[in-house]
Amino acid sequence: MVLHGPNLNLLGKREPGVYGVVTLDEINQALEKEAQSLGFEIATAQSNHEGALVDLIHDAMGRHAGILINPGAYTHTSVAIRDAIAGVNLPAVEVHLSNIHKREEFRHHSYIAPVAIGQICGFGAESYRLGLQALVHYLRQNM
Repeated sequence: MVLHGPNLNLLGKREPGVYGVVTLDEINQALEKEAQSLGFEIATAQSNHEGALVDLIHDAMGRHAGILINPGAYTHTSVAIRDAIAGVNLPAVEVHLSNIHKREEFRHHSYIAPVAIGQICGFGAESYRLGLQALVHYLRQNM
């Protein structure tokens, strides 16, 4: 399951100097191809609403092997998303387009990182592909 958090539907238009010019549709298409090449299938979803993301995480239980998530700004604020990931007990990889550790101080803290198997940030749209590869590698080692 690939989850995109708030404002990621604006990729390609929103602050291209920070987030790049690649659209969310282009990221999802690239992830579909990458998943196929790795022998996996993915489902993608985006929401600007915290509760909807929590519901999608809950729905992943029993349906998906893992979660690739860019929680957007909820990274720094959402105990609910953190608890949902911990609750479903699925391996999760946190990804970010920008390097959150080189940005504003409030972006340095992630509620998600402690319940994720890893975090990839700072590589633009490539962060997603790297995250998917890391998740698949983890799944193959632990299935």
